[in-house]
Parts: sequence; structure tokens; C-alpha cells
Amino acid sequence: MATLAPTVAPQQGEPLPEDEEHPEGPPRVLRVFRATPFTYATLIVVSAVLSIPLVFAVSISLSSDHTVTTNTFSIFPHEFEWRNFTRVFGSDLPMGRFLVNSLIISLGSVIGQMVSSGLVGYAFARLRAPGKNVMFLIVIATMMIPTQITMIPQFILFKDLGWVNTYLPLIVPNFFSNAFNVFLVRQFVSRLPSELDEAAMVDGLGFFGIYRRIMLPMLWPVLIAIGIFTLTYNWGDFMGPLIYLNDESKMPLALGVQYITTTAVAGQPPPWNLVMVGSILLTLPMIAVYYLGQRYLYEMDISGGSAGVK
Repeated sequence: MATLAPTVAPQQGEPLPEDEEHPEGPPRVLRVFRATPFTYATLIVVSAVLSIPLVFAVSISLSSDHTVTTNTFSIFPHEFEWRNFTRVFGSDLPMGRFLVNSLIISLGSVIGQMVSSGLVGYAFARLRAPGKNVMFLIVIATMMIPTQITMIPQFILFKDLGWVNTYLPLIVPNFFSNAFNVFLVRQFVSRLPSELDEAAMVDGLGFFGIYRRIMLPMLWPVLIAIGIFTLTYNWGDFMGPLIYLNDESKMPLALGVQYITTTAVAGQPPPWNLVMVGSILLTLPMIAVYYLGQRYLYEMDISGGSAGVK
């Protein structure tokens, strides 16, 4: 009769037998990067160099008209003409109206991209239809088409529709999403558990009900990230308004800042201090938006796709 020898567990600190020590090969060693004083010094130097254009812009915006006329600018401000930030709204150009126009165009574009990208990305990830993968490849392939190729056909189309000199050519196309945002949402949704959809279907929900009640709350990180990307692009967009808008009262801030240079008297330099004030007004909102929304950018974990269920 065969007897079973009792198995004695090795004592703490006792090495395992050679054949049981690493059955799947040597263990992986996770190396943790530790910052050194040299690392911090390098980051400080690089940050200081990259901040020079912004510091120079602030210095010019605080300069007096005499400094602009004599062209004696400096990197660090020697003058502090804070009234330039109020003068720019009292100039010949309606700077306040430019800001309102930028808000209308940017917020309309953000709403369009968030609504359309969520629906289209969810459809590509969850709906089953013949030719869905081929259609998705065609959508992704449109990212390789340069904007300059479609610029003239789009202008002819919007001109025939009577949309030139209106906000419609700048807002309506965003309600049809774009390939990059669709890709983001599809990758995010495809890594969410499909059991959530199946359980909702058992309860009687359709695709729109599943999207509205189940998926949409979990898609907020990626949708807010898309909103930040869209807002950043449309807030500083110059080419689109330049092509489609003719009236000064409809121009956004990005185009209005360029028009400040046309207010210079013949033979005199443009009011660069007011131009820099307008440029700062273009920059500061985007810095604030990124600061407030950076949490959602980090939560948009495309590789894991689990940010929405944390």
C-alpha cells in the first residue's frame, strides 16, 4: 500500500527548491524612476526657456504707446500699463463682441462634437451590422485627407446653401463628428464589459436606452476630453472664420486680434501692446480650461478603457 508523504511548507526565509523557484522564468523587475536634483534642474531650465514667449507677450501688453512707437521692447516689463486691458475694449474694434462670437462658435462646436462622437463611437463599438468594420476603416482613412483638399469643395457647398457670412459653416459640421473623436469613443466603449448591455437588454432597454442610461454616464471622461480638444481648436481657429465670415460684427477673437493691426495710422507701427492683450485673452481661457479639465484627460484611459467604471 502506497503511503503519501506529508508535504512540509518551507519556513519563512528558506529558499524554494530550484525547480519551483521561478516556474515561469525569472521574475520581472519593476524599476521605479526616482527624480534627482539634476532632473529638477533640467525641468526648471526647459520650463524657463519655453516660458520666454509668454513672458515677452505679457511684457509687450504692459508697454506704453511710446515704447511701441520707439520699438524698445524688453523681455521683462519695465512698465505696467494695466489700462491696456481696458483700452482694448474701448478701441475702434468691438473686442467684447469678438469674445461673444468666439464663445458662440466654440460652445456650439463642443456640443456638436460631444453629441455626435458619443453616438457614432458607441454604434461602431456595440451595434452589429454588415460592413461595419469596412465602414469604420473608411472613417479612419479620412484622417489622411489634408484639409486643404476639401477646403474649396466645402466652400462651394456652403455658398450654394447660403451659409457664407454666418456661423453655420463653423458649427454645423461638428454635429457630424470627425474620425479621431469617433476612434476615441469606440476604443473606450469596446473595452467596457458587454455584460452591462446584455443586462440592460434583459430589462427591456433598446440601444438608445442603453446609451442614455448605461453608457453615457461612463463616457463622461472621454466626452469631456473631446470637448476640451474641440474648444481648444475652435477658440483659436483663424482660417475658418477668415474664409466664411465677412462682417466685422461676426468675427471671433482670433480674427479680431489680427484686425487690430489694421487700425494703425499710415506710417505708424500697429498697436502691438493691444495686439498682445488680445493674444493673452486668447491664451488664458485655454489655460484655465485645461487646468479644470485635466482630470478628465488623465481619466480617459484608452488602453484600459475602465476610467468610466472606476
